[in-house]
Amino acid sequence: MNTRPARSPRLPWGPMARMAGRRTLLALPVLLAVTFGVFAVAELSPFDPVKAYAGTAGLTASQAELDQLRANLGVDRPLSGRWWDWLTSALTGDLGTSSVMRRPVAEVIAERLGWSALLAATAFAVAVLAGTALGVLAARRRGGPLDRVVSSLAYTLEAAPAFWLGLLAIWFFSVHLGVLPSGGLSDAGSDAVTADQVVRHLVLPALVLGLSQLPWFFLYVRQGVADALDEDPVRGARARGIGERRVLLGHGLRAGMLPMLTLIGSRVPELITGALLVETVFSWPGIAAATVQAATSVDFPLLAALTVLATAAVLAGNLLSDLLYGLADPRVGFDG
Repeated sequence: MNTRPARSPRLPWGPMARMAGRRTLLALPVLLAVTFGVFAVAELSPFDPVKAYAGTAGLTASQAELDQLRANLGVDRPLSGRWWDWLTSALTGDLGTSSVMRRPVAEVIAERLGWSALLAATAFAVAVLAGTALGVLAARRRGGPLDRVVSSLAYTLEAAPAFWLGLLAIWFFSVHLGVLPSGGLSDAGSDAVTADQVVRHLVLPALVLGLSQLPWFFLYVRQGVADALDEDPVRGARARGIGERRVLLGHGLRAGMLPMLTLIGSRVPELITGALLVETVFSWPGIAAATVQAATSVDFPLLAALTVLATAAVLAGNLLSDLLYGLADPRVGFDG
């Protein structure tokens, strides 16, 4: 008798790497087109980058001084030339200098990206975990009180704008109850940012952003688990006397998670948009303020870098969802 323990299944690293490589090659022309589109749209913008850079001094400056400043900033050059110069510099790691922040673009993004990533990751975890748990519980007793209440709340949250949820949360938890801070990263008058302050200030924006994303995960899991529980293999498992908990988690949840995996990538754009609104409402020191200033001031280098970053995040989210789906269902494979 062979007593050797069974080997655990090996992950298909080769097919996964080939799929990631193909997607990366396909993403390159997309990123190029996106960056050129940013410069083209900014060219058509009614905002004057020179006046935005000069500020109040531009109101009294002569036309000759404005023309000289325009030449110094390089905005008097043709669109294609400005885009090509930015692109070739970006490939060497130089993202240029932000005209509105008066600092290197890489430095502006580096100091803000971490806070945005922390907020988005925390909110995404809240949405996925809470949506999955509520979806499984609702699917177990379809039409029951929990299912009706949570489904109604999900449809309500689906239609509620993120900024409205943020204002409502500030009014209730900060103004009415006074239990959580209304914004920022640290307490007023604090000389240093501490971990406990960050956690307290993160609760409300992460909760609001997570709730804005939760309805889709809940509805997908609820429908997927409900359909799985009606299939013949699940009925057969129940007929053999397998416990309801094992049936629910081992059969229903696994089948219900497959549709949700495809949802992960498609929710990234909405997560980015929602994060920008939530950061603005709660004065969170992420990339929202930089994005708004770059757009209104036609800050070409900063606007292009932020747009490329958001596009890359969307493409990476789609790749991640496809890889997870391929791992969960080997029949799909990694041919996409």
